[in-house]
Amino acid sequence: MELLEIQTSTREELIDITARVQSLISERNWQDGMLLLFCPHTTGAVTVNEGADPDVARDITVNLRHLVPHKGDYRHMEGNSDAHIKASMFGPDQMLIVENGRVQLGTWQSIYFCEFDGARNRKLWAKFIG
Repeated sequence: MELLEIQTSTREELIDITARVQSLISERNWQDGMLLLFCPHTTGAVTVNEGADPDVARDITVNLRHLVPHKGDYRHMEGNSDAHIKASMFGPDQMLIVENGRVQLGTWQSIYFCEFDGARNRKLWAKFIG
């Protein structure tokens, strides 16, 4: 298993990690197989979505705040119940195809680390199955 360390800078953000994931694939000379990305944090997630227009990541973050507000009818005492809900909506993992040493994504797709309770130092686990 490999480890990607991610420094987040705000409470909620989507960070494009596509280049970092591809660099890891290239450095390890992984050619053909599957790459599992797993977030071991209950208030973080990983997703694939449009990367060509940065407004998409912004729109996701802003509108999630309306769907699941920071302050609400929550009993969890840490004050981050909304972050747990948002992370559950996205999920902790993505399984990606690697072919000829390249992560396979659609034309407009990027890989994002989703932060819902930052700023923090985060980890993302990567496991190649070749």
